[in-house]
Amino acid sequence: MKCALVRPSGEVVHTERHPTGAARGPAAVVDTVLDIAEGLADKARADGLTPVACGIAVPGVVDEATGTAVWSANVGFRDVPLRDLAAARLGLPAALGHDVRVGGLAEARLGAGRGTTHVLFVAIGTGIAAAHVVAGSAAAGAHGAAGEIGHILVRPGGPRCGCGRPGCLEAVSSASAIARRYAELAEASRADAASDGARPAVGVVTAANVAARAAAGEELAGRVWREAVEALADGLATGQALFDVQTIVIGGGLARAGGQLLDPLRAALRERMTFHREPRLVAAALGDEAGSLGAALLALDSLE
Repeated sequence: MKCALVRPSGEVVHTERHPTGAARGPAAVVDTVLDIAEGLADKARADGLTPVACGIAVPGVVDEATGTAVWSANVGFRDVPLRDLAAARLGLPAALGHDVRVGGLAEARLGAGRGTTHVLFVAIGTGIAAAHVVAGSAAAGAHGAAGEIGHILVRPGGPRCGCGRPGCLEAVSSASAIARRYAELAEASRADAASDGARPAVGVVTAANVAARAAAGEELAGRVWREAVEALADGLATGQALFDVQTIVIGGGLARAGGQLLDPLRAALRERMTFHREPRLVAAALGDEAGSLGAALLALDSLE
């Protein structure tokens, strides 16, 4: 859990990190969230500050209108009225948002998308999700599931996605998909090369490993990286056709690859533009503070 005390200006005055402890079960996680929030409010008062609202962001499906964590596989939430629980514990107005949407909110208003009114924030990590931010507000959708760009079909008949359908963007271009694809191909290649038919272990593979190997000129890694970039460009081109944004901000763990990702991705996206305007493609600027900042912005917005 990443937590912060944030001024209305967006200035962070205090940060904390705590283990989620999801293995303890969802009820224990809720208790921990509320305990930490209460501790932050007490810390603010002790420092001569006045807490005015509490913002919380969680992964999964979130009903922002009712403040309910509808479903979250990572922490086991099912229909948890987290907003109301926080408001009751702290005696403050509270807001609940989706982790990627609040991250997009922060990047659009305080980070890499600042100064533009139409921003698509795309977080690429274990999965892929997006937030469409217009004039500083991120759309949640009719059922709280807007922004699932990772489930755009980009490779029919391709790798099976965690959602059950083959060929989703997330199944090809997420950090976990890149690592998995490389490991599979490397194992097959080594098995073919082994005179005794053995399958030597490839070891632990991460997307960062694949990026480094590709940068060093390894053919297999370069192939996997190019496949991921091409599929990602297809997904972003679909996003641009739907949303016509000025700026696409790439965040999440894969964005740490910097120019190795953004340069070929920018070129591939440009090739896919016909009559649509090419968006500015940039890396996220706020790092892992974006979630805390976005949750704070959501809470402040709820006071208006």
